[in-house]
Amino acid sequence: MMRVARDFAGMDSESARLRYGLPRDGAGWNVAAAQADLRECDCSSDKVVSLLYRPFDYRFTFWTGKTGGFHGRPRREIMRHMVAGPNVALMFNRQIAGDDVSHFGVTAVPACHGTFYLGNRGQDYVAPLYTYSASEVRPADRVPGAARESNLSAGQFAHIASRLRYATVGDGHGDLEETVGPEDALNYIYAVFHSPLYRHRYESFLKIDFPRIPLTSDRELFRELCRLGSRLVTLHLMEADDLAPITTYPVPGDNRVDKVRYTEPGQGAERGRVWINATQHLEGVPPEVWEFHVGGYQVCAKWLKDRKGRQLSYDDLTHYQYVVAALAETIALMREIDEVIEGHGGWPLQ
Repeated sequence: MMRVARDFAGMDSESARLRYGLPRDGAGWNVAAAQADLRECDCSSDKVVSLLYRPFDYRFTFWTGKTGGFHGRPRREIMRHMVAGPNVALMFNRQIAGDDVSHFGVTAVPACHGTFYLGNRGQDYVAPLYTYSASEVRPADRVPGAARESNLSAGQFAHIASRLRYATVGDGHGDLEETVGPEDALNYIYAVFHSPLYRHRYESFLKIDFPRIPLTSDRELFRELCRLGSRLVTLHLMEADDLAPITTYPVPGDNRVDKVRYTEPGQGAERGRVWINATQHLEGVPPEVWEFHVGGYQVCAKWLKDRKGRQLSYDDLTHYQYVVAALAETIALMREIDEVIEGHGGWPLQ
């Protein structure tokens, strides 16, 4: 990456455009300004950050925070909180194009425009859980415990706590016996977002406006949803240390992605194959995992198709197998969320 960045920054603009297949200059971004921004920061490695490009698809980029620079619109007012220190953000849409409501996610790093959907409707919104007071912090200077405060509305957070008869803590988790913290609220919200019944019941509203969060005064239900939401957050951030692959990759070869396709399970089998070329495949992918969508993207297909023509590394193949496992567990957790809610009286929440 560093070599490419320095190569790009050192070319004349038209040569760089041709070399890297870049589009024409637009109102928000142009090649010369992007090059100048990289030269100004000397392509410094302390500007390199991980970026959520598409669901479960992480890339690397340079973060300078400069509008009209390497990133035309970096949304510094929001994304600086994702590079200043440890954080997590909810992702959602205000409008949804398409039939299915599945435009929900989390990120611990800056997110790319179009993570869920790229079009003229249904843009992604990123809501950091914490905000940092420093005016600017380099990615390399991220310090755990740096000054931060909850980004939850104080009035709304107090309302959640009062319904549950909890006191609030300003950072992290509460004990869910006497106290509730901002991360508990995020986990609860994330569990609700992943209730299939919630998505169906409020589908018409979710397609035209920001998602609304139904609250509960049932402590046991809140605790259970916090537990399930916490696991979903851990899975979707790819931070679950106990996650194990459910697939194998049995055939050696060049690992080059050519034609991506899925073959259904054979007779008596429950899982199928994801082929990356004519001879190599991942064995043991459940059909519901292959079909799983986040926003406008079929996750398992999108991740591979974005790498067409590339040779997958060991790390690439390992990551993909963990994505498959995370999605399989997500599907099971979504069912469990509905079962828990139904066991506490169902919708609407009480």
